[in-house]
Amino acid sequence: MGCGRRAGCPLTGWGDVVTFSACTAARIGEVSGVRVKDIDTRNWIWILRRQTTPSPGGLADKNTKGKTARRVPLIQEVRPMVAQHVLAAGGRPDARLFTGPRGGRITTAVLHDATHWDDAVRKLGYEHLRRHDLRHTGLTWMADAGVPLHVSRLIAGHGSLHTTQRYLHPDLQAVMNAGRTFSTHLTETPGLPAPAPGLSATLRRL
Repeated sequence: MGCGRRAGCPLTGWGDVVTFSACTAARIGEVSGVRVKDIDTRNWIWILRRQTTPSPGGLADKNTKGKTARRVPLIQEVRPMVAQHVLAAGGRPDARLFTGPRGGRITTAVLHDATHWDDAVRKLGYEHLRRHDLRHTGLTWMADAGVPLHVSRLIAGHGSLHTTQRYLHPDLQAVMNAGRTFSTHLTETPGLPAPAPGLSATLRRL
């Protein structure tokens, strides 16, 4: 009989890993490095202190890419899942929140193989989606939600705003909304030229 979700039994839901990665905009190595003691369940903050990286002796947990700890918010949508993983650790503060197939560290390669990534994204119609794109997705969601860029930079652990900007991919609706906002600004601001008339007639000739 399996562990199920009893305390002390590690959880290996790969969907949880994917969801956590996207909703925190974290690197896979950082997700691998998270321990129970890093999760502040009072304020629902992840104190991101380490990441899993390759080393001469194999995989090892080291400092983050920026060499400093940072705070990452845990949004409402992932809190029940995170709480289940904390409970499954059975009160062990140094236990990993997420583990590989045999209780070890997670890498992009492990995630790729365990989830049958290529087949999964192809069936979903996202053939070009890579594991690292989960980080891009999270940062784009934050931007679309109105999170200030300088705050997103701190959450992502980027050294500059330029790096964060390169990760952002506004969706079609966001681009359309930006166009409407721009148009409204031009129309309602005194002294700015009004939009050219006759657009409908012009479009009918195209």
